[in-house]
Amino acid sequence: MAFLSVSKSSHFNPNLSKFSSPLSVQSLLSFCSSASSEPTNPETRPESEQSSNSRETTRHEFQHADSTAGSERRPRGKHQVSEKVEDVICRMMDNRAWTTRLQNSIRNLVPTFDHELVYNVLHGAKNSEHALQFFRWVERSGLFQHNRETHLKIIEILGRASKLNHARCILLDMPKKGVEWDEDLWVLMIDSYGKAGIVQESVKLFQKMEELGVQRTIKSYDALFKVIMRRGRYMMAKRYFNKMLREGIEPTRHTYNLMIWGFFLSSKVETALRFFEDMKSREILPDVVTYNTMINGCHRIKKMDEAEKYFVEMKGRNIVPTVVSYTTMIKGYVSVGKVDDALRLLEEMKVSGIEPNAVTYTTLLPGLCDAEKMSEARKILDEMVDKSIAPKDNAIFLRLMSGQCKAGDFDAAAKVLKAMIRLSIPTEAGHYGVLIENFCKAGLYDRAVNLLDKLIEKEIILRPQSTLHLEPSAYNPMIEYLCSNGQTGKAETLLRQLMKIGVQDPVAFNHLICGHSKEGIPDLADELLKIMVRRKIPSEESAHKSLIESYLSKGEPADAKMALDSMIESGHLPDSSLYRSVMESLFEDGRVQTASRVMKTMLEKGVKEHMDLIAKILEALLLRGHVEEALGRIELVMHSGLAPDLDNILSVLCEKGKTIAALKLLDFSLDRDFNIDFSTYDKVLDALLAAGKTLNAYSVLCKIMEKGGVTDKSSRENLIKALNQEGNTKQADILSRMILEKVSDNKKGKKQTKMAA
Repeated sequence: MAFLSVSKSSHFNPNLSKFSSPLSVQSLLSFCSSASSEPTNPETRPESEQSSNSRETTRHEFQHADSTAGSERRPRGKHQVSEKVEDVICRMMDNRAWTTRLQNSIRNLVPTFDHELVYNVLHGAKNSEHALQFFRWVERSGLFQHNRETHLKIIEILGRASKLNHARCILLDMPKKGVEWDEDLWVLMIDSYGKAGIVQESVKLFQKMEELGVQRTIKSYDALFKVIMRRGRYMMAKRYFNKMLREGIEPTRHTYNLMIWGFFLSSKVETALRFFEDMKSREILPDVVTYNTMINGCHRIKKMDEAEKYFVEMKGRNIVPTVVSYTTMIKGYVSVGKVDDALRLLEEMKVSGIEPNAVTYTTLLPGLCDAEKMSEARKILDEMVDKSIAPKDNAIFLRLMSGQCKAGDFDAAAKVLKAMIRLSIPTEAGHYGVLIENFCKAGLYDRAVNLLDKLIEKEIILRPQSTLHLEPSAYNPMIEYLCSNGQTGKAETLLRQLMKIGVQDPVAFNHLICGHSKEGIPDLADELLKIMVRRKIPSEESAHKSLIESYLSKGEPADAKMALDSMIESGHLPDSSLYRSVMESLFEDGRVQTASRVMKTMLEKGVKEHMDLIAKILEALLLRGHVEEALGRIELVMHSGLAPDLDNILSVLCEKGKTIAALKLLDFSLDRDFNIDFSTYDKVLDALLAAGKTLNAYSVLCKIMEKGGVTDKSSRENLIKALNQEGNTKQADILSRMILEKVSDNKKGKKQTKMAA
């Protein structure tokens, strides 16, 4: 059956040539292809301008004009584009919904439809649904009577689009339209159902051919064998093969090729061999396809000796091996680890004048990588580049890069990337990553940085079509190197791009924080740390420590304190020296209360060191009037098992004239029975008297005596004298009696002690 050419001439309605307007018929075509309006007063080109090819037209796009004025429509574009009527119809169907308006536009364009035009429109339709609608419309509208060729074309179109129910209905309705069936129509349907994986429908159609009286030849059986063998139904295939023989239909070479291929596909090797021998017994000579099938089947079961036998037998029968033959043998050798034999066969095919193709090279290269024959792999790749042959599987480039790096040939590994570019194969971040990782391992950091620059500059990491991403084993060593060598900014650019594709690597973040901190840019490090906190990315103690130290080195103790708090909130415990560094820096900056808060945190975390600094902070708090805070810190210090030198602090307060602070501290100490030296009592009392705070001195002396404390006699006498002078005689009298009672108690105690002795 010969299919009609899609380039045959189409025919216009002869009546269109009667119009005498100078406008082209394309003014009508342009309006027909527009979804906005229908043409009015269509006009044609004068007969003198008609082409010898009556279906050849010229398309113009015209501005809208008043149809009643009969004014000429002028083309918008500068160039005229030759276009056939069937192409215009296909474009109209492609750009517009299938509506009555579209149907009318097509009818106005070509009122008379012939077989060639309908066939060409079906062939050129981009959408199978549009093709089906057009097929049914021209028939139902009485515009065209479909024949066998147009039925075959629409069944082919629908089968390719898996619209098999429509195709089947059209096939079964053919006799009702007076169109006879032939075997090709049914074979096409059987094959279409098979490609869709609906084997049972293919079998039913094959059986229905017999019921409906459609003659079945070897062509129908071959179509059925192909369908059922593809799905592994080898037992069914054997039954129908025997049925075919009983019907007197002789198998052909193609039939045996299908059967042998199917049996190998189902791993029925013995059956395949038996059919091969049966083929020869019927004096059906195997061809190159047969031998290729046998070789491929043997290599699938790792029997390369058998494959070699058939390869030699094929050449012995003067059947010239094809590129498929050699490629299959090479694939077999590679699969069993005989790479040297594969290379030998490659040279043989070249000598025989058979050029290796992309499949040949793609088959061989993985075997060379597995066998660590990287020099041979490099030569093969160079050959592919010279011949502009790109491999079928781009994954081989990763293996080549890794293999060359493993062999220590880093120049060859870099050339693999260049080969990809020359072969117009899109490079991905993963390809760069393999090289960067191995360059870093070998200490070739300059080369790794150069690759990274290209990766960042071209934003290869961000390409949405990428499937091979940069692995942590590649970017972490690179980031670590950059951060250790003053290039943290470049490392952060890399990480920012990685973050856009969802990477949240804590190792990379910590390297960057340390890098910015060492370079004296703690604010950038702190920004990254905040990102980690928001995204709940675990941080390392070293990163926090480097950030704190960076703030301290820049003389920013307040920021260092905040970084210290962040470190603690993240679950890390700062060491003793870090606490001291922050407290000292805050203290020296005059931020005593902030230093006090750090001290409180340190003590609460169980760090019991730096008593000298603690004493300075306590003393400064009291001197600045933060008495309550200081007393609270003193109590915390005492509960932590430490003993601040309260005598020294009280002495300093007295010397500095901070009598109220000294009084409160002494009162606080007496309430808690802290150990205070007697001389310190006297200093406080003397300071209070000197400051004119006689009643305060009286109050604290009473408490001292109640607690059993002893003061200097002159201090007591001075206080009593001062009370009397100020008119506080009652307090002076009470204090005198307390002193006499104390003295009396002391004498009794001494007498009892002597008697006991």
